[in-house]
Amino acid sequence: MAESVYKVIELVGTSTESWEKAASAAVARAGASVRNLRVAEIKELDMTLENDQVAAYRAKVRVSFKYEGE
Repeated sequence: MAESVYKVIELVGTSTESWEKAASAAVARAGASVRNLRVAEIKELDMTLENDQVAAYRAKVRVSFKYEGE
């Protein structure tokens, strides 16, 4: 089997509903612009606040995909 190379990008997904939906949004967006997604890793979770209430959930996600460059 030949060696493979993977590229890793970091994205921040947001959702007004949950961290899970925020992470899913990041992965879905990555999948719309790159092929061969392999692994997604949650690096950080946080929230934005407005008037002492949660306004949005944010998930920082590292996504890897198989590199097919020359």
